Amino acid sequence: MKSIAKKIAIFSMIGMMQTGLGIAVIEAAQLHNEPAPAQQYYDQHDRDRHERDRHERDRRERHRHERERIENERHERAMERRHHESYREWRERQHHENRRHEENMRRIAHDILDLILDK
Repeated sequence: MKSIAKKIAIFSMIGMMQTGLGIAVIEAAQLHNEPAPAQQYYDQHDRDRHERDRHERDRRERHRHERERIENERHERAMERRHHESYREWRERQHHENRRHEENMRRIAHDILDLILDK
């Protein structure tokens, strides 16, 4: 019985020493959950490239808005009723024009997406 008590005491002391050592190491370690300083240094080449990219994005955005504006104006003109067409013909033409307009708007969005993703 004495040997079992000695073994329990020894293993308990070893466990406490390991736990104490582990806690000391954890407390002494630097915390990694603090964010690193957010500083980025660009050389002149990087700044020029970022500036060109920004200008290119702006140019594409203006081009997209212009295409959308032209398409919307064309759609508005096409949706008006002509003086020589019947109500039924007008509604049928509106239906076709709406489908065409939606397809054109999808194409404009798709073209812009292709340009953005091709980078």
